[in-house]
Amino acid sequence: MMLFAGNHCLSDARLCILLAPPTINQGPIIIPAPKSHHPFWSRNPLNFDTLFMKAAIMLSTYAATIPPLKRALGNLASILEKGQQYADTKKIEHQVLLNARLFADMYPLTRQVQIATDMSKGAGARLAAIEIPKYEDNEASFSELQARINKTIAFLDSIKPEQLEGAETREITISIRKTELKFSGQDYLLKWVMPNVYFHVTTAYNILRHNGVELGKQDFLGHLSRGV
Repeated sequence: MMLFAGNHCLSDARLCILLAPPTINQGPIIIPAPKSHHPFWSRNPLNFDTLFMKAAIMLSTYAATIPPLKRALGNLASILEKGQQYADTKKIEHQVLLNARLFADMYPLTRQVQIATDMSKGAGARLAAIEIPKYEDNEASFSELQARINKTIAFLDSIKPEQLEGAETREITISIRKTELKFSGQDYLLKWVMPNVYFHVTTAYNILRHNGVELGKQDFLGHLSRGV
């Protein structure tokens, strides 16, 4: 057999094991090696190098969930800190920024932070099959929003990798405006949680930037040299 690892095949046999399938926690995929006379290649005339170049890196559900959520929340905390500093420097009442909206029918800054943290703690809890922490949603200051972010990160830190083993296939049901939505764990994470978290973090960023806070793309991305 031919063992594919990175960009290298390790023998000259007729089968190749793809070690990096494009879904979370999927096992190895075995395909015939190139230039073999296996019927696979007559049915699938693909460039072998291109096939492997397009293979995604296999991630555990934990790695795809907890570190990205922690990073997004940490970056949100830094964005809020800049907002508070800006208000203090310009002698602007904090409530002006906390209640600011991009448009009249959108949520204010405070609610954007609350939803981003709700999505994050809900994801960790549902995928780990544990109780979701309940918050009062009564934050009225920058410091209280920072405390909410910190306790959400602490909750995510309490979840161990083994608690998320097999979570990608777990059935997740949520209720939105009296409508039940059902997902696999993987679809819940990739199609619901992450887009929602990034949406609300981005909107919080945009509210503060629109109101004059000096923010740039680096504030949204965070320090790339740090882990989470």
